Amino acid sequence: MVVVIEQQENEDRNANPSNAAGNDASDGFETASDTDLGSETGGDDVGASSHDQQLEQQQHQQQPPKPEHSEPEPEQSVSPSNSFSRDPLINEELEKKALVQANEAKAEGNKLFVDGKYEEALSQYELALQVAPDMPSSVEILSICHANRAVCFQKLGKYDNTVKECTKALDLNPVYIKALVRRGEAHEKLEHFEEAIADMKKILEIDPSNDQARKAIRRLEPLAAEKREMMKEEMIAKLKDMGNSVLGRFGMSVDNFKAVKDPNTGSYSISFQR
Repeated sequence: MVVVIEQQENEDRNANPSNAAGNDASDGFETASDTDLGSETGGDDVGASSHDQQLEQQQHQQQPPKPEHSEPEPEQSVSPSNSFSRDPLINEELEKKALVQANEAKAEGNKLFVDGKYEEALSQYELALQVAPDMPSSVEILSICHANRAVCFQKLGKYDNTVKECTKALDLNPVYIKALVRRGEAHEKLEHFEEAIADMKKILEIDPSNDQARKAIRRLEPLAAEKREMMKEEMIAKLKDMGNSVLGRFGMSVDNFKAVKDPNTGSYSISFQR
Protein backbone atom coordinates (compact mmCIF):
# COMPACT_ATOMS: atom_id res chain seq x y z
CA MET A 1 0.00 0.00 0.00
CA VAL A 2 1.42 3.38 -1.05
CA VAL A 3 0.82 6.31 1.28
CA VAL A 4 1.31 9.82 -0.01
CA ILE A 5 1.13 13.32 1.36
CA GLU A 6 -2.20 14.92 0.55
CA GLN A 7 -2.52 18.17 -1.31
CA GLN A 8 -4.48 21.08 0.13
CA GLU A 9 -7.71 20.32 -1.70
CA ASN A 10 -7.93 16.73 -0.45
CA GLU A 11 -7.18 17.70 3.12
CA ASP A 12 -9.84 20.35 3.23
CA ARG A 13 -12.39 17.75 2.22
CA ASN A 14 -11.25 15.16 4.73
CA ALA A 15 -10.33 17.24 7.78
CA ASN A 16 -13.22 19.69 7.57
CA PRO A 17 -16.50 18.27 8.95
CA SER A 18 -18.61 20.25 6.52
CA ASN A 19 -16.95 18.64 3.50
CA ALA A 20 -16.28 15.14 4.82
CA ALA A 21 -19.32 13.53 3.24
CA GLY A 22 -18.09 14.39 -0.23
CA ASN A 23 -14.79 12.49 -0.04
CA ASP A 24 -13.71 10.41 -2.99
CA ALA A 25 -13.63 6.74 -1.97
CA SER A 26 -10.46 6.12 -3.98
CA ASP A 27 -8.26 8.25 -1.71
CA GLY A 28 -9.22 6.68 1.60
CA PHE A 29 -5.79 5.28 2.40
CA GLU A 30 -3.75 8.45 1.86
CA THR A 31 -2.15 10.42 4.66
CA ALA A 32 -0.40 13.54 5.92
CA SER A 33 -2.05 16.61 4.49
CA ASP A 34 -0.90 20.19 4.47
CA THR A 35 -3.61 22.79 5.17
CA ASP A 36 -2.30 26.19 6.20
CA LEU A 37 -4.48 27.33 9.07
CA GLY A 38 -2.26 30.32 9.71
CA SER A 39 -2.98 31.87 6.31
CA GLU A 40 -6.13 33.87 5.89
CA THR A 41 -6.24 32.97 2.22
CA GLY A 42 -5.93 29.22 2.83
CA GLY A 43 -3.04 28.94 0.39
CA ASP A 44 0.42 27.46 0.82
CA ASP A 45 2.14 27.44 4.20
CA VAL A 46 3.81 30.69 5.04
CA GLY A 47 7.01 31.20 6.97
CA ALA A 48 7.00 32.82 10.38
CA SER A 49 9.19 35.72 9.25
CA SER A 50 6.73 37.29 6.78
CA HIS A 51 3.84 36.73 9.13
CA ASP A 52 5.76 38.32 12.02
CA GLN A 53 6.33 41.43 9.89
CA GLN A 54 2.60 41.74 9.24
CA LEU A 55 1.82 41.40 12.92
CA GLU A 56 4.42 44.01 13.85
CA GLN A 57 2.94 46.46 11.33
CA GLN A 58 -0.57 45.88 12.67
CA GLN A 59 0.56 46.35 16.26
CA HIS A 60 2.44 49.55 15.36
CA GLN A 61 -0.68 50.97 13.71
CA GLN A 62 -2.95 50.05 16.63
CA GLN A 63 -0.79 51.40 19.46
CA PRO A 64 -0.84 55.16 20.28
CA PRO A 65 2.48 57.07 20.21
CA LYS A 66 4.45 56.75 23.43
CA PRO A 67 5.67 59.75 25.47
CA GLU A 68 9.24 60.70 24.71
CA HIS A 69 10.60 59.71 28.11
CA SER A 70 8.29 56.78 28.91
CA GLU A 71 9.72 53.58 30.32
CA PRO A 72 10.23 50.81 27.71
CA GLU A 73 7.61 48.05 27.82
CA PRO A 74 8.80 44.46 28.29
CA GLU A 75 8.64 42.29 25.17
CA GLN A 76 5.60 40.03 25.12
CA SER A 77 6.41 36.32 24.69
CA VAL A 78 4.45 34.43 22.06
CA SER A 79 4.53 31.15 23.94
CA PRO A 80 0.98 29.79 24.35
CA SER A 81 1.93 28.57 27.83
CA ASN A 82 2.22 32.19 29.11
CA SER A 83 -0.81 33.99 30.51
CA PHE A 84 -2.56 36.07 27.91
CA SER A 85 -2.71 39.81 28.24
CA ARG A 86 -5.89 41.64 29.08
CA ASP A 87 -5.60 43.35 25.70
CA PRO A 88 -7.67 41.25 23.24
CA LEU A 89 -5.61 42.54 20.30
CA ILE A 90 -2.40 41.21 21.83
CA ASN A 91 -4.10 37.91 22.65
CA GLU A 92 -5.21 37.56 19.06
CA GLU A 93 -1.68 38.15 17.81
CA LEU A 94 -0.27 35.59 20.25
CA GLU A 95 -2.81 33.03 19.09
CA LYS A 96 -1.96 33.68 15.46
CA LYS A 97 1.75 33.26 16.13
CA ALA A 98 1.14 30.03 18.03
CA LEU A 99 -0.96 28.75 15.13
CA VAL A 100 1.82 29.61 12.68
CA GLN A 101 4.31 27.71 14.84
CA ALA A 102 1.98 24.70 14.94
CA ASN A 103 1.63 24.72 11.14
CA GLU A 104 5.39 24.97 10.70
CA ALA A 105 5.88 21.92 12.92
CA LYS A 106 3.19 20.03 11.00
CA ALA A 107 4.80 20.93 7.67
CA GLU A 108 8.17 19.70 8.94
CA GLY A 109 6.48 16.48 10.06
CA ASN A 110 5.07 16.02 6.56
CA LYS A 111 8.54 16.36 5.03
CA LEU A 112 9.98 13.81 7.45
CA PHE A 113 7.09 11.45 6.69
CA VAL A 114 7.83 11.61 2.97
CA ASP A 115 11.46 10.79 3.71
CA GLY A 116 10.39 7.73 5.70
CA LYS A 117 11.57 9.21 9.02
CA TYR A 118 8.46 8.25 10.92
CA GLU A 119 9.82 8.58 14.46
CA GLU A 120 11.03 12.12 13.72
CA ALA A 121 7.73 12.95 12.04
CA LEU A 122 5.89 11.79 15.16
CA SER A 123 7.89 14.27 17.23
CA GLN A 124 7.05 17.17 14.93
CA TYR A 125 3.35 16.35 14.92
CA GLU A 126 3.45 16.14 18.72
CA LEU A 127 5.13 19.55 18.82
CA ALA A 128 2.36 20.98 16.65
CA LEU A 129 -0.23 19.54 19.03
CA GLN A 130 1.50 21.14 22.01
CA VAL A 131 1.94 24.65 20.61
CA ALA A 132 -1.45 24.97 18.88
CA PRO A 133 -3.53 27.50 20.84
CA ASP A 134 -6.67 26.44 22.66
CA MET A 135 -9.21 27.97 20.30
CA PRO A 136 -11.90 26.69 17.87
CA SER A 137 -9.79 27.36 14.77
CA SER A 138 -7.18 24.89 16.05
CA VAL A 139 -9.52 21.91 15.86
CA GLU A 140 -8.64 21.19 12.24
CA ILE A 141 -4.86 21.12 12.67
CA LEU A 142 -5.20 19.09 15.88
CA SER A 143 -7.32 16.41 14.21
CA ILE A 144 -4.97 16.28 11.20
CA CYS A 145 -1.87 15.90 13.38
CA HIS A 146 -3.46 13.07 15.34
CA ALA A 147 -4.44 11.35 12.08
CA ASN A 148 -0.93 11.83 10.67
CA ARG A 149 0.58 10.39 13.85
CA ALA A 150 -1.75 7.42 13.37
CA VAL A 151 -0.28 6.76 9.93
CA CYS A 152 3.27 7.00 11.28
CA PHE A 153 2.43 4.38 13.88
CA GLN A 154 0.82 2.31 11.14
CA LYS A 155 4.04 2.43 9.15
CA LEU A 156 5.95 1.34 12.26
CA GLY A 157 3.58 -1.59 12.81
CA LYS A 158 2.25 -0.14 16.08
CA TYR A 159 -1.42 -0.68 15.33
CA ASP A 160 -2.68 -0.17 18.90
CA ASN A 161 -1.23 3.35 18.81
CA THR A 162 -2.77 3.86 15.37
CA VAL A 163 -6.19 3.11 16.83
CA LYS A 164 -5.63 5.50 19.75
CA GLU A 165 -4.49 8.42 17.55
CA CYS A 166 -7.37 7.93 15.10
CA THR A 167 -9.80 7.90 18.01
CA LYS A 168 -8.37 11.24 19.22
CA ALA A 169 -8.76 12.67 15.71
CA LEU A 170 -12.35 11.46 15.56
CA ASP A 171 -13.13 12.91 18.98
CA LEU A 172 -12.28 16.30 17.45
CA ASN A 173 -13.87 15.61 14.06
CA PRO A 174 -16.40 12.71 14.15
CA VAL A 175 -16.86 12.77 10.34
CA TYR A 176 -13.14 12.52 9.50
CA ILE A 177 -13.44 9.71 6.94
CA LYS A 178 -9.74 9.04 6.50
CA ALA A 179 -9.30 8.63 10.26
CA LEU A 180 -12.12 6.07 10.19
CA VAL A 181 -10.46 4.25 7.29
CA ARG A 182 -7.09 4.18 9.06
CA ARG A 183 -8.60 2.99 12.33
CA GLY A 184 -10.58 0.30 10.54
CA GLU A 185 -7.44 -0.88 8.78
CA ALA A 186 -5.54 -1.00 12.09
CA HIS A 187 -8.39 -2.95 13.69
CA GLU A 188 -8.17 -5.45 10.84
CA LYS A 189 -4.42 -5.86 11.42
CA LEU A 190 -5.19 -6.57 15.10
CA GLU A 191 -7.93 -9.02 14.01
CA HIS A 192 -10.57 -6.82 15.62
CA PHE A 193 -12.91 -7.55 12.73
CA GLU A 194 -16.13 -6.44 14.44
CA GLU A 195 -14.59 -3.05 15.26
CA ALA A 196 -13.26 -2.69 11.70
CA ILE A 197 -16.74 -3.39 10.31
CA ALA A 198 -18.21 -0.78 12.67
CA ASP A 199 -15.80 1.85 11.31
CA MET A 200 -16.68 0.97 7.71
CA LYS A 201 -20.40 1.22 8.51
CA LYS A 202 -19.80 4.65 10.07
CA ILE A 203 -18.14 5.73 6.81
CA LEU A 204 -21.23 4.65 4.88
CA GLU A 205 -23.42 6.69 7.23
CA ILE A 206 -21.34 9.75 6.36
CA ASP A 207 -20.86 8.91 2.68
CA PRO A 208 -23.34 6.28 1.37
CA SER A 209 -21.54 6.26 -2.00
CA ASN A 210 -18.23 5.07 -0.53
CA ASP A 211 -17.64 1.80 -2.41
CA GLN A 212 -14.35 1.18 -0.63
CA ALA A 213 -16.11 0.88 2.73
CA ARG A 214 -18.84 -1.31 1.26
CA LYS A 215 -16.27 -3.70 -0.25
CA ALA A 216 -14.35 -3.79 3.02
CA ILE A 217 -17.50 -4.83 4.90
CA ARG A 218 -18.14 -7.70 2.46
CA ARG A 219 -14.54 -8.87 2.92
CA LEU A 220 -14.51 -8.49 6.71
CA GLU A 221 -17.84 -10.14 7.56
CA PRO A 222 -16.68 -13.73 6.79
CA LEU A 223 -13.52 -13.10 8.82
CA ALA A 224 -15.61 -11.85 11.74
CA ALA A 225 -17.92 -14.89 11.54
CA GLU A 226 -14.95 -17.24 11.45
CA LYS A 227 -13.41 -15.58 14.49
CA ARG A 228 -16.71 -15.76 16.41
CA GLU A 229 -16.93 -19.50 15.68
CA MET A 230 -13.34 -20.02 16.75
CA MET A 231 -13.91 -18.09 19.98
CA LYS A 232 -17.03 -20.17 20.70
CA GLU A 233 -15.09 -23.41 20.24
CA GLU A 234 -12.32 -22.17 22.50
CA MET A 235 -14.85 -21.23 25.17
CA ILE A 236 -16.52 -24.65 24.98
CA ALA A 237 -13.12 -26.35 25.25
CA LYS A 238 -12.29 -24.31 28.35
CA LEU A 239 -15.66 -25.16 29.91
CA LYS A 240 -15.07 -28.85 29.21
CA ASP A 241 -11.66 -28.68 30.85
CA MET A 242 -13.20 -26.96 33.86
CA GLY A 243 -16.00 -29.54 34.05
CA ASN A 244 -13.59 -32.48 33.77
CA SER A 245 -11.44 -31.06 36.57
CA VAL A 246 -14.51 -31.14 38.84
CA LEU A 247 -16.13 -34.37 37.62
CA GLY A 248 -12.82 -36.18 37.61
CA ARG A 249 -12.97 -36.31 41.39
CA PHE A 250 -16.02 -38.54 41.04
CA GLY A 251 -14.60 -40.71 38.27
CA MET A 252 -16.62 -38.97 35.56
CA SER A 253 -16.13 -36.51 32.75
CA VAL A 254 -18.30 -34.23 30.66
CA ASP A 255 -18.35 -36.96 28.02
CA ASN A 256 -20.73 -38.87 30.34
CA PHE A 257 -23.33 -36.17 29.72
CA LYS A 258 -25.10 -35.68 26.42
CA ALA A 259 -27.39 -32.83 25.41
CA VAL A 260 -30.50 -34.00 23.55
CA LYS A 261 -32.62 -31.43 21.68
CA ASP A 262 -36.40 -31.79 21.74
CA PRO A 263 -37.59 -31.37 18.10
CA ASN A 264 -40.98 -30.07 19.24
CA THR A 265 -39.94 -27.42 21.75
CA GLY A 266 -36.33 -26.79 20.72
CA SER A 267 -35.23 -27.16 24.33
CA TYR A 268 -32.40 -29.39 25.50
CA SER A 269 -32.31 -32.13 28.09
CA ILE A 270 -29.19 -33.64 29.60
CA SER A 271 -28.80 -37.40 29.76
CA PHE A 272 -26.15 -39.28 31.70
CA GLN A 273 -24.27 -42.11 30.01
CA ARG A 274 -21.65 -44.41 31.52
